Amino acid sequence: RENSELRRGDAVSSEMLGDSAAYKVLKSNLDKVTGTNGRVMLTGPAGAGKEVAARYIHANSNRASSPFVSVNSASIEPERMEEVLFGRENGERGIEAGLLEQAHGGVLYFDEVADMPLGTQSKILRVLVDQQFQRVGGSDKVRVDIRVVSSTNRSLAEEIAAGTFREELFHRLNVVPVVVPSLEERREDIPLLAGHFIEE
Repeated sequence: RENSELRRGDAVSSEMLGDSAAYKVLKSNLDKVTGTNGRVMLTGPAGAGKEVAARYIHANSNRASSPFVSVNSASIEPERMEEVLFGRENGERGIEAGLLEQAHGGVLYFDEVADMPLGTQSKILRVLVDQQFQRVGGSDKVRVDIRVVSSTNRSLAEEIAAGTFREELFHRLNVVPVVVPSLEERREDIPLLAGHFIEE
């Protein structure tokens, strides 16, 4: 558990860098949501820094001392998604907590939420409505207190029209939409970012 927590915590920094107008708009928008519990949807192209923005929200919120758990919707096999999210119970191994339980009190970040299988979307929607779920193989209800931040580099309106994303889930996750600008939109920040990564 400690290894997985360390892997989760150290993979991406929450430090935001920039001087450009696009960066200042982004930071201002993020600062407005750090003090709330509203669900945030971060949109922007791959590599724009959506996870850094999500970690910035967490690090500057009243949940900063609680976990930040990232769910890579594309890398988990659809047949394992429910076990990974909700955990499982069986006689031999007892209770294995899923990512939802591990994020209790903190932030759960759905990275590239458009890649989530439709069946899992329905179950996540139910969790957001009920604030509780059952582990795979279990019968008890598990209640969690989590703030959900999501991201996508695709048009969810197009995914909804194509029938691959649930409209109701979109409305639940897209309470506060925040656009994360691409590097192309903030070119003047490149020397600053390059210098930072060289130092790192």
